[in-house]
Amino acid sequence: MDNLIWFFISCLGLGAFVGFMAGLLGIGGGIIAVPVLLYLLPSAGFELGVLPHVAIATSLSAIILTSCSSAFAHHRRGNIPWPLFKPMLPGLIIGASCSGFISHAISADTLQQTFAIFVILMAVQMVFPLRVAGEEKPMPAASTLFIASAAIASFAALMGIGGGILLVPFLSWCGLQMRNAIGFSAASGVFIALFGSVGYVLAGWNVTDLPPGTLGYVYLPALLGIIITSVTMAPVGVRAATHWPTPILKKIFAVLLIFTGIKLALA
Repeated sequence: MDNLIWFFISCLGLGAFVGFMAGLLGIGGGIIAVPVLLYLLPSAGFELGVLPHVAIATSLSAIILTSCSSAFAHHRRGNIPWPLFKPMLPGLIIGASCSGFISHAISADTLQQTFAIFVILMAVQMVFPLRVAGEEKPMPAASTLFIASAAIASFAALMGIGGGILLVPFLSWCGLQMRNAIGFSAASGVFIALFGSVGYVLAGWNVTDLPPGTLGYVYLPALLGIIITSVTMAPVGVRAATHWPTPILKKIFAVLLIFTGIKLALA
């Protein structure tokens, strides 16, 4: 019982940090939550063979509320091109829903190393942002948008993120204005997180020897702890961003992510 209380308190702290950093630096929570959960989950009784699956699934579930908040803000500003969901929403749903089953078929070591490489690449992206010059041109065919959305959603949910880091450059390359690409990505994050979480729940439904409190691969005490504080701290981070040297902090944080990624890859 003491271990569970300490674990829950740790998740409250993690949620506060995730929310604050998301608001301060505009980064996805999964890039922070997954490595920390990989460290915390053994104290809650999880074996090494399921650690990455549970960490990623729980992180993805925690993104649902924050994605809804972001999407609503972009909707109020008229940034979301809703007609674009007609060709892309089916791909987003299918891709995200399949992620849990893809994860289930991958060994824990392979999944953790894949995530580690992803963390390093995202850290490099933070230091040297990839800027895709959007230009006015017709959007690709519906079939192309469907395939691209399915692939992006599948990989994003597999890594426990909302997908903006992949969707925004793709949509900008397709010719969408940057504000619309970001708005569409924010709204897409809701579907990726929601259906990705469902996929992880179903994929882990019959996994044996998981501790009490799990719903498939999602660990509910960790999810609750992260959500409680991340939602409240995100606005604090946004306010701090107007006063703190965020470009410098982003580079420092990126260096820490690189070391984290290397450690996870070599673990």
